[in-house]
Amino acid sequence: MSSKKSKKNKIQLVKGMKDILPDDQPYWDFIKEKADAISQAYGFKRIDTPILEFSNLFKRTVGEESDIVSKEMYSFVTQGGDKLSLRPENTASVARAYIEHGMVNLPQPVKLFYFGPQFRHDNPQAGRYRQFWQFGCEVFGESDPVIDAQLIGISYNLIKDLGLEAEIHVNSIGDNQCRPQYIKVLKKYYQDNKKELCKDCLKRLGKNPLRLLDCKNKKCQEISQGAPQILDHLCEPCKEHFMAVVEYLDEMNINYVLNPAIVRGLDYYSRTAWEIFISQSDKPEGKLSALGGGGRYDYLVEDLGGRPTPAVGFALGVERIILAMAENKVEVPRKKEIDVYVAQLGQEARKKSLFLFEQLRKEELLLWENFSKKGLKDQLDIADKKGAKFTLILGQKEISDGTIIIRDMESGVQEVVDFNKIKSEIKKRLAAHAAKQIKLKKPVQ
Repeated sequence: MSSKKSKKNKIQLVKGMKDILPDDQPYWDFIKEKADAISQAYGFKRIDTPILEFSNLFKRTVGEESDIVSKEMYSFVTQGGDKLSLRPENTASVARAYIEHGMVNLPQPVKLFYFGPQFRHDNPQAGRYRQFWQFGCEVFGESDPVIDAQLIGISYNLIKDLGLEAEIHVNSIGDNQCRPQYIKVLKKYYQDNKKELCKDCLKRLGKNPLRLLDCKNKKCQEISQGAPQILDHLCEPCKEHFMAVVEYLDEMNINYVLNPAIVRGLDYYSRTAWEIFISQSDKPEGKLSALGGGGRYDYLVEDLGGRPTPAVGFALGVERIILAMAENKVEVPRKKEIDVYVAQLGQEARKKSLFLFEQLRKEELLLWENFSKKGLKDQLDIADKKGAKFTLILGQKEISDGTIIIRDMESGVQEVVDFNKIKSEIKKRLAAHAAKQIKLKKPVQ
């Protein structure tokens, strides 16, 4: 059998996908907890959309000429002939849900947040996978620039709550009134430098000129330094909107940079656009690592067949945040120590321990067990490794006597108590243990 055929038949992880292992889960739990807390504090409600949507949803919103739609979407035709895609981003899906479920009739603005996976057939690299998770917030039904600033503040403060230092790069890309004129000026500039452009930028010049500004090719970046800036071509309403946004940011003490290269990669954006970075001091030339971004998309709902509805939102990449937390040695809370370990000796004790474990679980104690283990020494070793405060030991003698042994894992002292009183006894001892720990932590006067 050839090595190529052997590799093909091997059961393994799909390229670009990632298992989230038990040791990684504390990071995910920590981020979810902080994301939920800040979302609810600002009045957002959770929405979960399906990972499968009709392909035309993204073609109409993200843009047929965008890299996401033209190169990166996982699309297929079902047996019934439907053209479906795994969602490459969530804003379009949330906008579709806003329209389909009549949320326009709710008191506006409607504030929604999500935490879920997206899919893009992109080149896998550090912090970027083909299935990747995003946390995002979307606000529908409000055009006031204070909402833009508030969302920038939420994304900025969440990153800080996670132990990282964020830097916001913000720009305005105008609207349907002023942007077409700016694109003409931009295309003229790049036409004059056409011979120096990379192959991708030659395509963008005809199909998506704004994307010329954020090309990662070194030569194209040098050319973009001299490109006309959109801030000089904004219409008066867009200029006033953007000035109000940055004034709010100043008031909130948000660390931001005016960056004319922030244009976002999706067709539906208008006016305010921003990206969230974290400085990587150990990277060459102080290179910045993007954690996410957002912007206003006032035409999206209407483009999908809904009423004209202003909207704005952002998304953060969870894997990128975790990578940054690991690189910056941010510690996250681990699971609490175990309160009680239930140990047993013998078949009858095992049966009774199953019942006991369930009774203690209902008391909301943190428990652990290894009912498949037969030796007491092995079980006590496990209890010790898990940091159990007390171990309950039930054997044949205890069953006959109607008792159970409580072992203090710190001192090793064991005491026989009435089995029927075990719930009150263990709760009393846990309370005493907690009080003792508090007393030990108090500074000496």
